Amino acid sequence: MPVAELPFGIVMDLSVWIEILNLPTGQRVSAIFAIIGWAIVALIFFFMGAELWVKVRQAKYTSAWEWIVLAVDVPTDTIQSPKAVEQIFSHLSGALFEPNIGQKYWQGVKQRWFSLEIISLEGYIQFLIYTEATYRDLVEAAVYAQYPMAEITEVEDYVGAIPSKYPNETHEMFGLEFGLAAADPYPIRTYSEFEHSITPDYTFNDPMASILENFTRIGAGENLWLQIIIEPVSESWKVKGIELIKTIITNKKHVSGQFFLFKIINVIVEELLKAIRPPVEGPVIKKKEELPGKITDLTPGVRDTIAAIEEKISKIGFKTKCRVLYAAPKEIFNPSRCLDGLIGSFNQFNYSGRNAIIPVLATKAHYAFGDYRTTEIKKRFVSAFKKRKIRTGKNPYIFNIQELATLWHFPLPLVKAPLLQKTASKRAEPPINLPIEEMTESPLKRRIQQTVEEEPAEESPTELPYA
Repeated sequence: MPVAELPFGIVMDLSVWIEILNLPTGQRVSAIFAIIGWAIVALIFFFMGAELWVKVRQAKYTSAWEWIVLAVDVPTDTIQSPKAVEQIFSHLSGALFEPNIGQKYWQGVKQRWFSLEIISLEGYIQFLIYTEATYRDLVEAAVYAQYPMAEITEVEDYVGAIPSKYPNETHEMFGLEFGLAAADPYPIRTYSEFEHSITPDYTFNDPMASILENFTRIGAGENLWLQIIIEPVSESWKVKGIELIKTIITNKKHVSGQFFLFKIINVIVEELLKAIRPPVEGPVIKKKEELPGKITDLTPGVRDTIAAIEEKISKIGFKTKCRVLYAAPKEIFNPSRCLDGLIGSFNQFNYSGRNAIIPVLATKAHYAFGDYRTTEIKKRFVSAFKKRKIRTGKNPYIFNIQELATLWHFPLPLVKAPLLQKTASKRAEPPINLPIEEMTESPLKRRIQQTVEEEPAEESPTELPYA
């Protein structure tokens, strides 16, 4: 009787399974489905129902949220490196809230997120932060801490400037969603690597210059919008980076973690195959044992990559989604005017052997039923863009605060974007010795006092009794 010994000292009798596997194909499938098929179907329906329940509860929980758009303007002579914006993102990570099981599955508690945006309305460029009203004070405190002279103003949401449904009689749109070419732990090129000692007074080649240049290419009636949606996450994403480093050092194929149930199934299948296969006659060939890898055995380039991964996971991370949308009236619609250059400007963050920012989704289908599929893609893309949905489209990825500050930061004064909105003057406190008029008395009291002083005083009588 074939017996298989599983982990934890569990022993299973496999004779029934061997008889089933020896049956004809049709009977074998029917027998296996009768034994375990119902359990698989039940699990599928259970997880589908649980996901639907969570979405319903989250929709009810988020219905009370109030979203606002904050326009951020900095003085023209502000000299701050992207390190200041990196500290802003570090400040925003305080919005992290991890609900427990009861809060997540019963109350529908959901993590709030932010959207960092650069928009060009007919060539007029503005930096915006889209946030839930609860975190307005957090956003303002984070910005003022690094840019005390900045001006933050609540403005009307601009997404209503274009239609929501396409095809449209008057407008056309084209959208792109960006993703990563490699796994999340691999970093992109960050602002610290754009420092060049050109002159003694200026050693930073701002990557924002090439991005903003594309926003100045458009004219009347055209709109070019970029949004980077970020959601605070816990430190669990760093485990993936640690596993990747171990995989690179040991020079083994990376295997993602499996559920315990799948491991048990794999063991059972292997034992079944061993029981069915006849024993192999002849000498047993021993496999050569592979020695674990060492750091000293790696090339300098690989060691630099490991150091870059360690640098990325040492900082705070955010779940990220990046989109760009171009919309204009049909008669002047020309997305290649700005989108081609924008894609090229993102190539400056690519790092050979590490990671790159690439387009992963476009609002255009080239296969069967292309027109219908294009219409559906545009519908979902515009809805996701206007509502700033992070989970619509491709899967989000992890950027740390240094990578985010590289992609979205206020440009230095040497970046000459003609229509970039900036504050005309600095805010300052009044001088200490400024004379201040004291108004301790009410206007009514002062008026009565003036009237009394203007009236002539009555003369006292000369003869009084008992004088």
